[in-house]
Amino acid sequence: MIENKKLGQYDSTYSDIIYFRDVKHNTSFLVGLAGGSASGKTTFIRQISKEFGENQVCVISQDHYYKGLSEQLRDKNGIVNFDHPTGIDFKRIKKDIRKLLKGQTVRIVEYTFNNPDVFPKQIVYQPAPIILLEGLFVFVDKGLNSMYDYRLYIDADEDVTLDRRLKRDTTERGMTHEEVMYQWDNHVKPAYDQFLKPHKDESDYVIQNTDNFDDCLSHVIAKFKEVIV
Repeated sequence: MIENKKLGQYDSTYSDIIYFRDVKHNTSFLVGLAGGSASGKTTFIRQISKEFGENQVCVISQDHYYKGLSEQLRDKNGIVNFDHPTGIDFKRIKKDIRKLLKGQTVRIVEYTFNNPDVFPKQIVYQPAPIILLEGLFVFVDKGLNSMYDYRLYIDADEDVTLDRRLKRDTTERGMTHEEVMYQWDNHVKPAYDQFLKPHKDESDYVIQNTDNFDDCLSHVIAKFKEVIV
């Protein structure tokens, strides 16, 4: 168990390994999509999936690559912090991405955040012209970040994302207002400032989603169609 580790102490053994993209016979276009909590990643991905079939865009969620609960960071009060990159198995992500780039099928088990009411199912990822990895920390690991052909960053004003998270977590996850604010102040906001926001300016395209992302969605769809053709 990792306890009381400061936010600034993220260190991956594999973070400095550069993964070259000269995979034999590779024709896939690898895209990373990052964004803070409640910035709209899930909704944006849903719209992309409506436009393109699984045979065109393979969407991979970082959430299925969390390490076990015993390996997760805990704050000073002993509460698990899922909003920190030390909890992500980047080694396994890179291994599976390499398989897809080589044209191989990847099978993983759904991560359920230790919810006893959810039986984990098998998820199958098939190679496609575009492989899209989405999540909070998909740009944090240096080796993984070096693999992308295109980097997307979805952004929204902080007051908007906080309001969205409050509504989502109190309505869908049964959390109290106090619980949501505790996570926001102690986990979500510090991690965003240190591990997400610095990558905004390094992205190829920023999706603005304070109000809606309609125009940005059209731009990304056009980009993807250009790649697929």
